[in-house]
Amino acid sequence: MHQRDGRLEVFAYLTAEKAERYREVMGVFLGAKQQFRLHLRPADLAADLGLDDDAVRVLLAQLVEWGNLRADVDTAEVATVEEFNRPRYLYQLTAPGEAAERAVQHFDAILRTPGELQTTALVDIRSLLAELAELAESREPDAGKVHLTLRSLVDRFEELTDRAQTFIAGLQRTVDLHGIELDAFLAYKDRLIDYLERFIGDLVTTQAAIAGLLGRIEAAGVGGLLAQAIERELADALDADGDRPQVEARWRARWDGLTAWFVAPPGEASSQSDVLRARARRAVPDLLRAVSQINERRVSRADRATDLRTLARWFAQADTDGDAHRLWRAAFGLAPSRHLAVDPDTVDARADAPVPASTSWLDDEPQRIAPQLRRTGRYVRRGMPKAVIDRSREKALLAEQAHREAAQAAEARRRLATAGRTRLSALGELDRDAFDLLLDLLGEAMATKVHAAETVTATTADGSLAITLEPTGDGSTATIRTADGDLTGPDHHVTIIDLLTGAGRAAADETPRVDAEVHA
Repeated sequence: MHQRDGRLEVFAYLTAEKAERYREVMGVFLGAKQQFRLHLRPADLAADLGLDDDAVRVLLAQLVEWGNLRADVDTAEVATVEEFNRPRYLYQLTAPGEAAERAVQHFDAILRTPGELQTTALVDIRSLLAELAELAESREPDAGKVHLTLRSLVDRFEELTDRAQTFIAGLQRTVDLHGIELDAFLAYKDRLIDYLERFIGDLVTTQAAIAGLLGRIEAAGVGGLLAQAIERELADALDADGDRPQVEARWRARWDGLTAWFVAPPGEASSQSDVLRARARRAVPDLLRAVSQINERRVSRADRATDLRTLARWFAQADTDGDAHRLWRAAFGLAPSRHLAVDPDTVDARADAPVPASTSWLDDEPQRIAPQLRRTGRYVRRGMPKAVIDRSREKALLAEQAHREAAQAAEARRRLATAGRTRLSALGELDRDAFDLLLDLLGEAMATKVHAAETVTATTADGSLAITLEPTGDGSTATIRTADGDLTGPDHHVTIIDLLTGAGRAAADETPRVDAEVHA
């Protein structure tokens, strides 16, 4: 491979004087190879590029020198004396030249690929994992299907993560728009918020299903599936034993990355999909702040950011340091004496004889400072202290409100504390406070749930209630009625204990525990 000063010369055509022409020539050769045309004559390129033969020969000769092309003697019959006297060659791509052009085209494709939050990719990943789970649970899984499914799963997952990373990286630049009309930005804001909400909703619904499928595959033995994929990939390798460690490490890293994206690894609070969901949610208030800034620029005469940029430009355009100092004093007002703190007598004197704020300290009447202030840095005015405002009424109102809220919370805890293990559907109708507390409990429990048949225990953030959630295994649904509407979802066995009073603890201890796998 041609190198000069440690650089690969096959990439020299990208920075040469006629880089655009060289790119066109390399593109024609790569397109011809995709059509199984291995060799091209200068006349073929001249017709495609719209150049004469001499100009094409100069380009081809330079690409041959750089190692992008190879020239072979053309032994075809000639028709004229000029063709006989002129050296004739057939040109084809070299392996380094083809690799360089493919790398450049891949680079251009990556730059042009837009960032996306692909909801269809989530559906495809769930379907592929379902197929993989069935293969893992079968007695003799087909190695070809396993390898093909894993390859498709990896490709779809990499596309999902790459597009999501590009989208999140450019999201802040997209939100931070300048010089755009408010109506156009509002229309864009509505589309983006709808886009984010749709992806977040799909991610929430599919993440639990994907986590369950990953658990099924792990339980059935993912090692066997990976081993089949590794053996099939090494089937046509020339040095299978030498390539095996690298291939095994690559497949294990792919599976670990897929699992960590949807399920939080041990010792970590959230998975990568949780981080993506949080960043997408954070974009909504960012959009609202951008709308507020644009609206402020429309209705307000002052724009601090614009003013500071204008001032910075003026500083850069100042001819001398003296001009810059004068601009500083005019902009920030540090020279006038108005920033000094004065007593009431001085205020009265200034009211009788006003002094402009632009008056220099040297020209104004000096300020009198007490000697005690100069010695100790403190000055205590003689006389009665200022009256203290009586806040007893406000404190009583706050205490009453706190007592009322505490009583409501205690009543909600008493209402939710179950007499032992019961069904979620048996809780009956709940008031607003008890229902809000139940939603917090269910949210804490479902956040720790990985497998659908798993029994989980969680505690509220304030440590007042604990819940144990077990699947019923019979596919029934529960409906909880409230004044604001009905909540419907899969039924579970629940045990709720008030940790402050111990309500429900004794009944829970007396209730015989049943393994969740029996119900499942």
